[in-house]
Amino acid sequence: MTAAERPAVPAGKLRVEVTSLEMRQAPSVPLPEPPEADLRIDRAETPTVPFYRFLYNTIGEPWLWGDRRKLSDDEIRAILQHPLVELHVLYLGGEPVGYAELDRRVAGDIEVAYFGIRPEFTGRRLGTYLLSHAIQRAWTFRPDRVWIHTCTLDHPAALPLYRRSGFEPYQTVEQIQDDPRVLGLIPRHIAPQHPIVG
Repeated sequence: MTAAERPAVPAGKLRVEVTSLEMRQAPSVPLPEPPEADLRIDRAETPTVPFYRFLYNTIGEPWLWGDRRKLSDDEIRAILQHPLVELHVLYLGGEPVGYAELDRRVAGDIEVAYFGIRPEFTGRRLGTYLLSHAIQRAWTFRPDRVWIHTCTLDHPAALPLYRRSGFEPYQTVEQIQDDPRVLGLIPRHIAPQHPIVG
């Protein structure tokens, strides 16, 4: 189906292509050297909801991450406190600049459920370093696979980074999703590259 043949996107929605990628064996390359001095990754053992929302909102807002914004504090707390969910936070000079969330709640699978760097810190290879750490941590549990997904709303460097890191695409699907700006979850002026429909 050509772009012209696709049905129109309803008001308040977004047409999104979601690509899922997987890794079926642990990478053989060692963790790369930190790209900058004073860089560290810590596991947040008992992250608070406000801290999590800070990371999720500041990292995801330019890319219209809205799913977790829909959740109540209790719903987010239940995810963060689950023993099979881990939050790994990247710090630069003591400041949190990115995170990777590993989800082991499905037997045999580990999902890198959320991953990103704050916008003002992108382009410095911090994402490559953080993702490599997350992948290595995931494989310590000996899963059948590690997987991740991205979409056409995300940073354009996301898919190439995932492929360079050893993930292989196995599915791409088109979805019609709620626009979080129309829902009032994200300011309407954010992500002008994706016009609001209606």
